[in-house]
Amino acid sequence: MVYASSSSVYGTNKKVPYSVEDKVDNPVSLYAATKKSNELMAHAYSKLYNIPSTGLRFFTVYGPAGRPDMAYFGFTNKLLAGDTIKIFNYGNCKRDFTYVDDIVEGVTRVMQCAPEKKDGEDGLPLAPYRVYNIGNSSPENLLDFVNILQEELVDAEVLPRDYDFEKHKELVPMQPGDVPITYADTSALERDFGFKPQTSLRDGLRAFAKWYKDFYK
Repeated sequence: MVYASSSSVYGTNKKVPYSVEDKVDNPVSLYAATKKSNELMAHAYSKLYNIPSTGLRFFTVYGPAGRPDMAYFGFTNKLLAGDTIKIFNYGNCKRDFTYVDDIVEGVTRVMQCAPEKKDGEDGLPLAPYRVYNIGNSSPENLLDFVNILQEELVDAEVLPRDYDFEKHKELVPMQPGDVPITYADTSALERDFGFKPQTSLRDGLRAFAKWYKDFYK
C-alpha cells in the first residue's frame, strides 16, 4: 500500500530540513493531525496484518491540472478576475514547492518496491512500514514565488503586460494553522530509490501558466 501523507505533519518543528526521522507530534492544524493519524493507522495495519505500506510526505505540490484551492492556482484566478491576492506573513514564508511530475515520478518508483517483510526477535513480524519525503529541497520565499508566477502568466498571455500587480497584492499576517517554512530532507528517498526532485520553480510555473492558458482559453 502506498498512501499520501503531507509535510504538514512536521508542524512547528524548528529543525530544518525536515527529516523522516524527526518527531511529528505537534500538528498545528486539523489537516496535519489527520495526516499524522493516517500514518499511525497505516503502521498499525502493517504490524497487525503484515501489510507492506509506504507513506509519502508531499511538499507543496503544484503544476498543471492542480487543485484550484492551492495558492498558485487561486492567485491566478483572482488576478484574472481583478481581485486582490493576500500574501500571508507579509511574504516572509518559505515553501518547498514540488512540481507534480516529480511527485508522480517518486510515487511510481516507490510503488515498484515494497518494504521488506522481516521477523523480530520475538518471532513475530516487524511492521513492513516506511515513510519518505518528496520535496524539492529548495525552499522559495513567497514573494519570489508570486513574482515568478506574475512573469510567467504575462509571458503565457494569461494576463496583459500592463497588468498592475501592486494594486492587486495585499500583505497580511500569518493565518492560523500555517507555518513559516517547509523544507524537505530527501536523503532517504535518494538512498532507497535513486531519485531527487529537481524541477525549478520557474520551469514548473511556466508549465502551469501555459496549461492554464490552453485549458481555459
